[in-house]
Amino acid sequence: MDKIKNKNISNGVKIAISSIGKSLNDNISEVFGRCPYFIIVDIKKSVIKENEIIKNVGDSQISGAGMAAAKMIAEKGVNVVIAKNVGPRALDVLEQFGIKIFDASGKANKALQDFINKK
Repeated sequence: MDKIKNKNISNGVKIAISSIGKSLNDNISEVFGRCPYFIIVDIKKSVIKENEIIKNVGDSQISGAGMAAAKMIAEKGVNVVIAKNVGPRALDVLEQFGIKIFDASGKANKALQDFINKK
């Protein structure tokens, strides 16, 4: 997984956070493909402009959960995923779409702020 460092986000970036809940106050899910929700955040000039909560379509699949989640995220026009663990097949899909991974755990809002601060 590529950890993003010194990412210039002045022109804007769309971020998907794998979350256990529907709020930025919730924790990042331990797994990308089977997280219950994605919080999609649009950042412009280091400021959150809007966010959207989407239910993960892959969380209930018997197999291929990560790939389904990755495709759904790509269709949303996401540039970066903030997640704890991304499986190899999901990682392949994300890389095909040029989506970068920011490895994080804990509260979603702290991980998002760390990304904005380029940590």
